[in-house]
Amino acid sequence: MSFEIDVDHVREHFRLTARFSSAPGLTALFGRSGSGKSTLVDIIGGLIRPTRGRVAVDGQVLVDTDRGLFVPKHRRRIGYVFQDSRLFPHLSVRHNLLYGRWFARHSGGGPGDLASVVELLGIGALLDRRPDSLSGGERQRVAIGRALLAHPRLLLMDEPLASLDEARRAEILPYIERLRDEAGVPIIYVSHSVAEVARLATTVVILSEGRVTAVGPVLDILPLADAGDAGSVLDATVARHDEAFQLTVLASAAGELQVPRLAVPVGSPVRAYIRARDVMISLRPPEEISALNVLAGRIAAVAPNPNGAQADVRLDCNGAVLMARLTAKSVHRLALAPGRPVFAVIKSVSFERS
Repeated sequence: MSFEIDVDHVREHFRLTARFSSAPGLTALFGRSGSGKSTLVDIIGGLIRPTRGRVAVDGQVLVDTDRGLFVPKHRRRIGYVFQDSRLFPHLSVRHNLLYGRWFARHSGGGPGDLASVVELLGIGALLDRRPDSLSGGERQRVAIGRALLAHPRLLLMDEPLASLDEARRAEILPYIERLRDEAGVPIIYVSHSVAEVARLATTVVILSEGRVTAVGPVLDILPLADAGDAGSVLDATVARHDEAFQLTVLASAAGELQVPRLAVPVGSPVRAYIRARDVMISLRPPEEISALNVLAGRIAAVAPNPNGAQADVRLDCNGAVLMARLTAKSVHRLALAPGRPVFAVIKSVSFERS
């Protein structure tokens, strides 16, 4: 299942221009607030008619302004999960879910069996409860289940974790991963959180001021993000556990990383997310420092930031990309330039199941 987007939309003083296609999996629309992410999702979902353009999902054209074609939202078979769950407060969880299945009575395909969706999202114990008795994370899982039971050909998720605290986000993220891997429904996921995108995305589309600036696999595209928490994603596996110091050693193309102990078996795939601001650069192997992770590499590129005070340094660590955000003064003092061998000192690593 794939989709193609080629649209222009003008609304008051804002113009959106988006052209890209994406393969199956989870496609993250990433960018700062006001970049056009939600507008684009509303166009795909049929809530906004674009000024010009074409939208196709799995070969079926939903919008083609040249032909005067605009499929109404209720005929698109697209599920939509909003920031707030929008559950019916007077219905139980079971009946909220069955309301989604009502829309699919003339459709085929998709994970439409109630029992399978309940198992996928871990909501079996919630079926007889009302929405006001659920946590924010539980309500969002029910909202996702209701959308799935409508047999969607595509699932839109517009910042579904934005209203949740860190604990509730941690609760629901594994279920979105299962949804990505097991449900067989392509997902367009809107977020301005680099950590969420690093964990969940297959493909990343970066939007800036209404324009698509980059599209591609998460490992290639996320380092290009212009954000305060921009960083790098490394695919890794759990190599071993150091029980004496409660650490886990991850093996990656860039080298080994030590992180606080993970409760996952040896051999498990993980994604290591390293923020650019948590990477320091040394010209020689550092000695007697507290940081546990030091990776050898070469400078691939140096890109000054528009403010002139900082620069983003792109490192090639045995083929893996690592980003460091340094002051312009540090770049000048160390004479950092493409090709120069360096050592990356990593102060902090976030890790997620892959």
